[in-house]
Amino acid sequence: MSQLANDTRVFKINPKIDVQNVRFENRYGFILAGHLYLPENFENGKKYAAIAISGPFGAVKEQSSGLYAQTLAERGFVTLAFDQSMTGESSGDRRNVASPDIFVEDFSAAVDFLGSQKFVDREKIGALGICGLGSHVLTAASIDVRIKAVATSVMYDMAESMWDGLNHSKTEAQRNKEKEYLAQIRWEEVDKGAQVGGYHELPFDENGNPVRSNKLLPEELPEGADPVTTEFFNYYVKRAYHPRSINSAHIWDATSPWGYYNFPLQQRIEKITQPKLIVTGAKAHSRYMAEEAYERLTDPKELVEVPNATHTDLYDQMDKIPFDKFEEFFKEKLK
Repeated sequence: MSQLANDTRVFKINPKIDVQNVRFENRYGFILAGHLYLPENFENGKKYAAIAISGPFGAVKEQSSGLYAQTLAERGFVTLAFDQSMTGESSGDRRNVASPDIFVEDFSAAVDFLGSQKFVDREKIGALGICGLGSHVLTAASIDVRIKAVATSVMYDMAESMWDGLNHSKTEAQRNKEKEYLAQIRWEEVDKGAQVGGYHELPFDENGNPVRSNKLLPEELPEGADPVTTEFFNYYVKRAYHPRSINSAHIWDATSPWGYYNFPLQQRIEKITQPKLIVTGAKAHSRYMAEEAYERLTDPKELVEVPNATHTDLYDQMDKIPFDKFEEFFKEKLK
C-alpha cells in the first residue's frame, strides 16, 4: 500500500478519509489497480465491514466508483474502488478489452484482497457495481458466496445491450452484419499486428452498416445529439473527464462484443441467496434493465427507484445518489 501521489480523482476530495494506492492479482494473472479507502477515525486492531466497488463500464476508479468508495468510507466501511483488467491503471498488454468472464473475476479478486487485510472481517464483505459493472457484480455474487451482500446502481446489462440493443432495438439482420464486422476486425488485427478500436455497442448508419470510430465520445457535442449521448458526454467529457477513462478519452477494443455474444451475463442470478439491493433512476434510460434483473432475483431483495434521477445523475449527483439507503443496506446485511 502507498499514499496517493499525483491525485487525479475528479470528485470533491474529503481530506479526512485516508486513501491508499493498492495492487492485487486476479486468477488470470492481471494486476488490478485500486484505491483503498479507510474510514474516518480508523482504529488499528478493529475488524471492519468492507465493500468492493467498480464501474461504470469504461470508467476508472478516479471517477464514480471512487466517489462511492469515499462516501461509504465516510460512513464507516473499508472500501475498494478498482479499475477492471486491461483498463485504467490495471495491467494487460492488450488495452481496453472488455470481457464478461474476466470482469466478473475482478470482483472476486477484489474480495480476495479485502479479505487478506487484517482489519477486514471476512464474513462482512459486500460488493457494489455501478452501471455496466452492475451486471458483472450480480454474476459474481451468483457463485462467490464470500460476497455477503450485493448492490447495484443504475445497473446496465452489457451482454443484453450488445446483443439486443438498447430497448431491444437491434434486429437479426444487424446482428448478422455485426458478426461479419467482428470477423473483419479480427482479420485487420491479424494483418496489422495491432489492436483496432471500435464501439462496444455497435451503432449502424442510415444504410444499416456498422459505424466505425477511434473515440467513444466526441470532443464537442454535435447539434441534435440524442439524450443518452448528451448525458454521457456531459459526465465523461465535461464534469468528470479523466484521461485514462475509455469513455472520456478513448474507445474499446473493437472485438469486445465477441465475449459478450458467446458468454452472456446474469445467467444464474436467480440462484443468488445473498441480500440484494437494486438502485436505479426513475428517468434512467437503463431503468428497464434494472427492473428486469430485479424481477428475476429471489428474496431477500429490494428495488429503489430514485425520483427524477437519470442514469448519470447516479454517477455523481450527491443530492440524488441514495447513500443513506446504501449505508443502511450494507450495515444491516454485513452486521
